[in-house]
Amino acid sequence: MVLCCAPLFAQDLDAIGKENPLTVSGGVSVNQMLYAASGIESRRDPYSFYTAGNLNLNLYGWNVPLSFSYSNQQTSFHQPFNQYSMHPTYKWVTGHIGYTSMSFSPYTVNGHIFLGGGVDVEPDGKWKFSALYGRFMKPVELGSTIDYSSLPAYKRMGYGMKASYGDAGNFVDLILFHASDKVSSIGPVPDSLQIFPMENLVASIAAGKTFLENFVLRAELASSALSHDIRAVETDPAALFGRMGLLYTSRTTSSYYKAFKSSFDYRKDAYSIGVGFERIDPQYRTLGAYYFNNDLQNLTLNGSASLLQGKVNLAASGGSQRDNLDDTKMSTMRRMVGSVNVNYVPSQKMNFAASYSSFQTFTNIRSPFLEINELTPYDNLDTLNYTQISKSGNLNAMFMIGSSEERRQNLNLNLSVQEASDKQGGVVQNSGNIFYNGNLSYALSLVPQNLTLSVAFNANINQGELFSTHTLGPTAALSKSLLDKAMRLSFSTSYNTSYANVQRVGAILSNRVNGSFSIKQKHNLNLSMALVNRQSNTETLVQNFTEFTCMLGYGYTFGTK
Repeated sequence: MVLCCAPLFAQDLDAIGKENPLTVSGGVSVNQMLYAASGIESRRDPYSFYTAGNLNLNLYGWNVPLSFSYSNQQTSFHQPFNQYSMHPTYKWVTGHIGYTSMSFSPYTVNGHIFLGGGVDVEPDGKWKFSALYGRFMKPVELGSTIDYSSLPAYKRMGYGMKASYGDAGNFVDLILFHASDKVSSIGPVPDSLQIFPMENLVASIAAGKTFLENFVLRAELASSALSHDIRAVETDPAALFGRMGLLYTSRTTSSYYKAFKSSFDYRKDAYSIGVGFERIDPQYRTLGAYYFNNDLQNLTLNGSASLLQGKVNLAASGGSQRDNLDDTKMSTMRRMVGSVNVNYVPSQKMNFAASYSSFQTFTNIRSPFLEINELTPYDNLDTLNYTQISKSGNLNAMFMIGSSEERRQNLNLNLSVQEASDKQGGVVQNSGNIFYNGNLSYALSLVPQNLTLSVAFNANINQGELFSTHTLGPTAALSKSLLDKAMRLSFSTSYNTSYANVQRVGAILSNRVNGSFSIKQKHNLNLSMALVNRQSNTETLVQNFTEFTCMLGYGYTFGTK
């Protein structure tokens, strides 16, 4: 299925009558795939085809995109109102209509997609104003089976506003956001699912001041009131949000959280130094963002410098971090945290970069072998498998060896270490996992011959408390351009061996051939073939098998006025 999510950026109403009234552009592609397997049952049809197209109509700067797809497995058509957004602009007013997102601050509204409307008003002067209203979650009825794809959800509506005053580094921001679920939007939901209709009100005030030219002081204080079940009995607490009348109703399931962040910096042309403080209450969250790191307090000292006429750039931050701010946990974590980034460019032929961080972040760990060993570009499309990283280090080095106008040589080294903990894909994992990734590659380009040769060695290690896995192997690739670069041919091969707790468990040999031919930059022919042979050394895994995939495609793009 092709998802149509086509944002339109800044349609200027002043352009009406000044531009061409209508422009049309688009394209169509047809792809066929042959598949065969030996040693296992086929994992896809022996023959499949896929046709896709898109058409974009531009009327005085307003875009209307259409797309469709058809295959022997499924058919879909997408009109522009599935996930569509417009951002018209008139002078100093910008609107946001449809499926869109806005960001007010990290602790209030921050990138959550909603269906509705918003506006940014930025006139000449010191005042700025933003507002939004829309549906933050669509209603989903309880499915027949209880799994992640059929969990129910209440319809959630929300509104927010932000007012800013200031200029030249001095500012004050006031933010208010409210979201509430509609109890009647779906049928009854069992309490065992722990899914309840909620209400949230969050307010924030942020300010910044520059004085004595080089000193900068900034701070933000946010407070969030969250009712975990709006069907609960109303109360009259002493909390400020409990007495805000029509904006928020305090209940027995209500909780109140705070987040505070401040910084004080001294900045000059070539260096800066400063101190920062951040405190986020346990369980702090708002319904205007997808996730938060909470229950933490950071006190940091940071600095940066540019040395040797800009050839060396340094940035560092260090301090202390602790959790269990409300003393409800059995133990308290206290540790030193820090980050260091170094970039050194001694010449145009060498570049070194190194970084280290021990701050908690969210990232998507994706082994390079997933891409090396995939059969088609549609494999391994899941990009939402997040892992909480507590420590990470990276080293990158690039060397240009004896390069000239006729020959270019590059040597690249990439090393990374990441220590993961807590959760992966929402499931609690064994703590203490460490991921090691390494890549060493060499590339030779013969410019007159339009020929490129590259070799690389990749290694991936996952070290856990009770297990360890290793995958390593070489890769070689050759590419050649012909017919004034209208045709391009390439071949690559790789051999990767996997180990579990030092025992060899299998190997994968992958060979690929690709070719493309372009005619007048509108017609494009593509041919790709992949042969993957997998060997197993254990009885518990799938035995040896071979898979072959061939894809032939044609694409055409057009644009008329």
